[in-house]
Amino acid sequence: MTNLEIVFVIALVAKISMGCLLEALNRQRVRQFGHEAPEDLSDVMDPETYAKSNRYTLTKSRFSSFQMCVDGLVLSAVLLSGLLPAIFNWWSGIWASGNVSSAFFLIFVSMFLGILGIPFDYWSQFKIEERFGFNRSSLKLWVSDKIKGALIGLVIGFPLIWLLISFVGWLGNWWWIYAFAVMMAFQLLMMILYPMIIMPLFNKLSALEEGSLKDRLIDLSDRAGFKAKTIQVMDGSKRSGHSNAFFTGFGKFRRIVLFDTLIDQLSEEELEAVLAHEIGHYKKGHIPKMIAISALMMLLAFWIIDLLISSSLFYESFGFSPIIFGEIGNLGVALLLFSLLGGLVTFWTSPVFNSMSRKHEYEADAFARDAVGDWKPLSQALRKLSEKNLSNLNPHPLYSGFHYSHPTLLERERAMRS
Repeated sequence: MTNLEIVFVIALVAKISMGCLLEALNRQRVRQFGHEAPEDLSDVMDPETYAKSNRYTLTKSRFSSFQMCVDGLVLSAVLLSGLLPAIFNWWSGIWASGNVSSAFFLIFVSMFLGILGIPFDYWSQFKIEERFGFNRSSLKLWVSDKIKGALIGLVIGFPLIWLLISFVGWLGNWWWIYAFAVMMAFQLLMMILYPMIIMPLFNKLSALEEGSLKDRLIDLSDRAGFKAKTIQVMDGSKRSGHSNAFFTGFGKFRRIVLFDTLIDQLSEEELEAVLAHEIGHYKKGHIPKMIAISALMMLLAFWIIDLLISSSLFYESFGFSPIIFGEIGNLGVALLLFSLLGGLVTFWTSPVFNSMSRKHEYEADAFARDAVGDWKPLSQALRKLSEKNLSNLNPHPLYSGFHYSHPTLLERERAMRS
């Protein structure tokens, strides 16, 4: 075993151990407060719903721990068994070398690894979500979604990956700067095109019906300076009982989207507060800030890949022969290895980014409170959504730090009241 493989094993064991520890701490916390909701939240759920919420949390937690262990074993097998070099050699023998071959190799292996996760997706959807009353998708629709997603990934992914790989030969040492620029432009373009082209392939989007709700929401957006041209309703209920609201795009392309389940669950006053919260993210500049952070992280990633791409040690450590790549290496293989190894690092940085996200949520809550003139409508909406979604009302603080991008209900109410 090479030194880099030893480092990989240590990092993987550390991640899985920490992940399982966090799940165990959260389960212990749920059992500790399993008989009744915290005093400040005793009116959010009745005892029967609270008990069901705890069962839901415990079931998902045990499943998550099992999946983490299996995913770790699969990742170890893929990286340490020589499977990837064997697939690469087999692939190269059929398609020879070249940028097209490398791009297809990366997509082929990614799809293969994605297929390994399908049983977990199925169990989560049709066993856990079904058991607790959230699943509304049919098996036919679920399979259709998987096929559509794979085809879209192929249609979009192949030319993009081919272009990035081609940059290495075209641009030499500065390929990664141009690759970063292309990927950022692609992400910004997708913010516009996704709700217009891709989202309708999965869900039906329709304009919010004329009436008091639409008048109220449009008036709010005008008062808040958002100037929404349209508010759309998405038929999320055909897949899940969970609900959400969001806005997509930027500039004149921005649009507000409400799940139909959200409209069914909340009053007009509460929906107004939820919309004010989403507008708060826009008015506080959270989207540009997150895009800027994402850009910095992507630039750092491409810089690291540039260092790795010509490192013979990097390829040899995982069974690849650098001789077949030449002096400039193989970006397809480097991207694949980087993507498989990256999660071992990003897991430990998640508390930092979750902390930033929670700060944004507090700011958006405060904006919503001021926009509607009271904190109670948003609080009532959050309480209803917590009850409908069987949310964990009292997660372990360490677990929350690693996994929660939003503050807990109690934390949000305390902040809004202050």
